[in-house]
Amino acid sequence: MRVAVTGANGLIGGEAVALLAHHEVLALGRGPCRLSPGPYAYQAVDLGDGSAAAALAAFRAEAVLHAGAATDVDGCERDPVRAWRVNVEGTAEVARACRALGARLVALSTDYVFDGAAGPYAEDDRPSPRGVYARSKLCGEEAALLLAPDTAVARVGVVYGGRSPTRSTFASQVVEKLSRGEPVRAFHDQQVTTTLASAGAARCLELLLETGYRGVLHLSDATVLDRLELARRIAARFGLSGEFVAVATAEAGLLAPRPLKGGLRVDRAAALLRNKPLGIDEALERFHGEWVARRGGGPR
Repeated sequence: MRVAVTGANGLIGGEAVALLAHHEVLALGRGPCRLSPGPYAYQAVDLGDGSAAAALAAFRAEAVLHAGAATDVDGCERDPVRAWRVNVEGTAEVARACRALGARLVALSTDYVFDGAAGPYAEDDRPSPRGVYARSKLCGEEAALLLAPDTAVARVGVVYGGRSPTRSTFASQVVEKLSRGEPVRAFHDQQVTTTLASAGAARCLELLLETGYRGVLHLSDATVLDRLELARRIAARFGLSGEFVAVATAEAGLLAPRPLKGGLRVDRAAALLRNKPLGIDEALERFHGEWVARRGGGPR
């Protein structure tokens, strides 16, 4: 099958390309390719300017994982025009291309579409986005669902992974700071569900290629915890010790609001998919394995 992945330089997009070795794959990303060599074609595109649609049409895509987005939450607040162009117009561009091709589409979205007043949230809970990033992602969801008939929206949150050498995440920063003897500052008042990129990509591809599910599906991992507890769990799995500094989100000087009592309920995905949402212990075990394999050592 001809499968295209946007956001291929990102965490979930990159993992998805690696998992699609038995398909004909077009990887679309912003700027030069940062993926490991493999049996895929890469093309640089800028979402929202028509280049992604042209690439999908020329490739004659049969299925598309749309993982491309502007994900810098505070950066979106500073530049709402770019956030709209990429997250809304870019998603609409991909969705229109899928409609024209008759291709199935899975579009990635975020737990930030909820305001964080009463999480964790199920698929049927009403979104209430706060901030430019969250609002643009919710509009992108609507664009995908309205414009492409065979579409699922996959919401994830706090994505991390151990394989990418270029993508810094909260989880990788915890390991690196503790390894250098530096303190780790983490929010004690932001409740989240995390997403190991490799596991999230596997769920997204199963949803895309092996189901006919349409609508919204939550595809994060399963455990709800705050970021401070997440940092401590990462340290414990890597055998690292150090200083943990509890920080309130209100004290951090963030430009964009963050949902506090957030997280995603994943019961529907657990019932539907073969690749089940992971508990935090299994997810961190896999993260540790990826980290060690990529670096040939380091914290064990």
